[in-house]
Amino acid sequence: VQLVQSGGGLVQPGGSLRLSCAASGFTFSSYAMSWYRQAPGKERELVAAITGAGGITNYADSVKGRFTISRDNAKNTVYLQMNSLKPEDTAVYYCYVRRMASNYWGQGTQVTVSS
Repeated sequence: VQLVQSGGGLVQPGGSLRLSCAASGFTFSSYAMSWYRQAPGKERELVAAITGAGGITNYADSVKGRFTISRDNAKNTVYLQMNSLKPEDTAVYYCYVRRMASNYWGQGTQVTVSS
């Protein structure tokens, strides 16, 4: 299993970014995918999740209405569109899949929201 992330970077408050996570090594459409984040000095937290077929999503209260998780099963890729970014969204973001009782993480992507 491989999860390769792209996107992220530095953005001003109120701006937008899109993260991508390209998956390989498993039947992508059969598994729920998630995005987590970890800010300095804080525990890793769930940001958003999406079912295998993409029909059901859920979000942390802190990002509801601002972030959108989506997936393209033809491209084996999951996305996190982040709008109206706030300084408190600054963190390293990770994509995640649990498969066969094992946890797999992307390499992490830094998102910094600052003026």
